[in-house]
Amino acid sequence: QVQLVESGGGFVQAGGSLRLSCAASGSIFSIISMGWYRQAPGNERALVARITSVGSTNYADSVKGRFTISRDNAKNTVYLQMSSLEPEDTAAYYCYARLSTRYYWGQGTQVTVSS
Repeated sequence: QVQLVESGGGFVQAGGSLRLSCAASGSIFSIISMGWYRQAPGNERALVARITSVGSTNYADSVKGRFTISRDNAKNTVYLQMSSLEPEDTAAYYCYARLSTRYYWGQGTQVTVSS
């Protein structure tokens, strides 16, 4: 099993920045990839960014050039640096960890961007 604890959400004005953190514990050596999904009211949960165990990264088109995902292996933590935030980025952000047999999810953290 894997446990995920998120932090770093909040309220910010458009153009501002936030950094989300996701600390993993448990069977971390079985993790294939980690990343972030987000879900706004009325919308489906959608991938924002992910980083694999070998460091490859992928981003949703809507956040390319604005968001950066990174990881600190010593701390078993993945970060999502979000810059140039837009009101459309307002959503609940969920950290995930993918293992071969299933996904694990964090509790979610709210990001609200005002115009």
